[in-house]
Amino acid sequence: MNKLMLLLTLIAGTAQAAIPGMRGPDHLGVTVPDLKQATTFFTEVMGCRAFFEMGPFKDAEGSWMADNLNVDPRAEITVLNMMRCGNGSNLELFEYKAEDQNPVVPRNSDIGGHHLAFYVEEMDAAVAYLKRHNLKIQGEPKTMTEGPNAGVTWVYFLSPWGMQLELVSYPDGQGYEKVTSERLFKP
Repeated sequence: MNKLMLLLTLIAGTAQAAIPGMRGPDHLGVTVPDLKQATTFFTEVMGCRAFFEMGPFKDAEGSWMADNLNVDPRAEITVLNMMRCGNGSNLELFEYKAEDQNPVVPRNSDIGGHHLAFYVEEMDAAVAYLKRHNLKIQGEPKTMTEGPNAGVTWVYFLSPWGMQLELVSYPDGQGYEKVTSERLFKP
């Protein structure tokens, strides 16, 4: 057993501290430049389901926005939308207005950089579908052949406004599963 597999085995058996009663992620919040465009993309292309919209939220005189959301006190959430995307965490899309807003989508290498990964059963069919929707695919799907994620096929792509997204598939499992009975979440 190589050192990485041994380390994974030891970590899997180690007790972890946790917030009392914590069950797992409920949702991921993402700020988008145009909520209507993002909602259309996530419903019509990705297959998510919009549940409800709310807003606007602002505090014209006080510090509620800064105190509770760590944004400029005059920032405004013009609208937000809660969505369900298959079997996994919910997705909360925000559209903000703020004088100090950075309009540049962060790269994965930036502090606060992120991406959303969607599990698919058929990678080739999913990539062909994205190409038919004229989305920018970052290279070709790659399949990991060794290490704890051996068997994982993945590819990045961009939303219409430049947000990084990923398709991932591992129908025959991942390499780490050979050395532990513990399992990561899989939709």
